[in-house]
Amino acid sequence: MARLGGFESKPLLAVGVSGGADSLALVLLAHDWAVRRGGSVLALTVDHGLRRDAAEEAAQVGRWLTARGIAHAVLRWEGEKPATGIQAAARAARHRLLAERCQDDGILHLALAHHRDDQAETVLLRFARGSGIDGLAGMAPIRSVGGVRVIRPLLDLPHGRLVATCRALGQDWIEDPSNRNPAFARARLRAATDALGAEGLDSERLADTTRRAARARAALETAAAGLLAEAADVHPEGWIRLDPKPLFTAPEELGLRALVRCIATVGSAPYPPKAEAAERLFADVLQGMMKGKTLGGCCILPRRGHLVIAREPAGAAERLAVAPGDSVWWDRRFTVRVGPGSGEPLTVARLGSEGWRAMRDNMRNSRSPTTLPNLPEPVRESLPALWDGQGLQGVPSLGFFRAGSTLSAEAFFTPAAALAGPAFPVVSAGGGII
Repeated sequence: MARLGGFESKPLLAVGVSGGADSLALVLLAHDWAVRRGGSVLALTVDHGLRRDAAEEAAQVGRWLTARGIAHAVLRWEGEKPATGIQAAARAARHRLLAERCQDDGILHLALAHHRDDQAETVLLRFARGSGIDGLAGMAPIRSVGGVRVIRPLLDLPHGRLVATCRALGQDWIEDPSNRNPAFARARLRAATDALGAEGLDSERLADTTRRAARARAALETAAAGLLAEAADVHPEGWIRLDPKPLFTAPEELGLRALVRCIATVGSAPYPPKAEAAERLFADVLQGMMKGKTLGGCCILPRRGHLVIAREPAGAAERLAVAPGDSVWWDRRFTVRVGPGSGEPLTVARLGSEGWRAMRDNMRNSRSPTTLPNLPEPVRESLPALWDGQGLQGVPSLGFFRAGSTLSAEAFFTPAAALAGPAFPVVSAGGGII
């Protein structure tokens, strides 16, 4: 924990606990660590509602932890479940529920129990899908998600050590049957562990590969950040004006990386675009792109020697209710805050062409700018707008509010993927973090 750094003097942690040996070992160790420092731990179990026994298993985890003086809560994934891609959807829902509970409780750190064997499986899966350096760097020991810092303290420890920890502490655990279901890729990899290990592809060797890839990724991210500082202008309306000339003269890997980073920041997709598609777009940029393209939830448009990278309006389809005095994170791009005493709850949805026309028609009689802002069409149409039963109430990013409205609201561009920041953290061979 000390090598992860960044903890308050009396640390408050949340720990994701599925009920398996790995997560139970983590929560017991984290609880001991936090209590010794005057802090505490909140254990969080997500019931996905996908298995008949899941609710009882979550309750059993609660009984075990309560008996040890550890606070526990169950989070439930409500609503309709997808027919395909269920593991990916469940993982996304789990991360969302955990992060939301941390934010609601003012918890800054969320600890997850991924270990060395999980890291090895991740690298093998990504290698099979053609990942480059970024994918082979595996899972990061530290990652920021909004206002929550996700930490993985166990990445260099094998599963067997965690099982031994539970046994030493007299803690039983639950085996998840999906871990052995051959319908899932990770289960198939686990079944092939002995054969892979006999060929030298054991978790320890793969962890070495991951460390080296992470080291290379960190260096590339640092260099790409310098390139973006020269080439990219980020606008508060959620778009980027990119000068391609510095990309032309940079090494191809850095130029491609800078372009992909812009798309990830503006497009709000949970994953970057596929390498083949990004490479095709970059080749087009190098050849002097003449017409617009779409990739990763973005429109990429040539404008007077520069590129406009804007959110694709059709992709900004999220609709969120927001009450007076509350805030929401919309489209993984904007934090929208509505002032208290602003009347009935509103809906945050994209402005769109209809909203732009309504705003234009309303300008003369409103508390708004006297001229329309000169924004590229996809930028303005993908802005967050506030709607009620009478139509458009306001566009906080542009300072527009309907004539006669007493609404107060703000919108800030807070994308899930920062354009540049701390380089990928590396777990060194000596056990520290660079």
